[in-house]
Amino acid sequence: MGIPVLVIGKSGSGKSTSLRNFDEKELALVNVLRKPLPFRRKFESTICTDDYQTILKAIFNTEKKSIVIDDAGYLITNHFMNKHSTTGGGNGVFNLYNEIGDHFWGLIEFVKNKLQDDKIVYFIMHEDKNDFGDIRPKTIGKLLDEKVCIEGMFTIALRCMTDNNRHYFKTQSDGSDICKTPLEMFEEKEIENDLKIVDTTIREYYELNKEEK
Repeated sequence: MGIPVLVIGKSGSGKSTSLRNFDEKELALVNVLRKPLPFRRKFESTICTDDYQTILKAIFNTEKKSIVIDDAGYLITNHFMNKHSTTGGGNGVFNLYNEIGDHFWGLIEFVKNKLQDDKIVYFIMHEDKNDFGDIRPKTIGKLLDEKVCIEGMFTIALRCMTDNNRHYFKTQSDGSDICKTPLEMFEEKEIENDLKIVDTTIREYYELNKEEK
């Protein structure tokens, strides 16, 4: 089974920048918004799409062991914006939310159940604050949050943070967000904003490269 990893943060907090230390041949990138990366390196394995079937096929067939879906939250947003005006009211809207939830849930489940054991897929998403002040992945409406508790489908969830000019990942929650990592995976509650280091740490923790070595 593959390993899905959730990465959330505000716009400009360094989510995409955290990819900067991956080699251009090392990472497969799904660029949902077709936006330029915030650094010069370009990854040779890149697709620009928000089509679920295209993404499923690409992440299954790629030889790359590390995969990033940036920004995965716009799979939800684009789905809603492309269809909400034609659904009408009442049951039509309810069915649309169900469809959106089913598709996103299905993508995460595909990673967990269909990919090779040594593949890690990073779901990069914007964060949002609910009515209780809790920080969660940004979705579309309360109905979807109730239908799919996104963070509950991940064992590893990091939050991109900024403090003046410092950018870092939070690895454990202070009670106000959904950060979480397995016991003893990271010694510190705050680590460098570097997804390559995170990737290496996950692989060592789960011994994903043991057979290769």
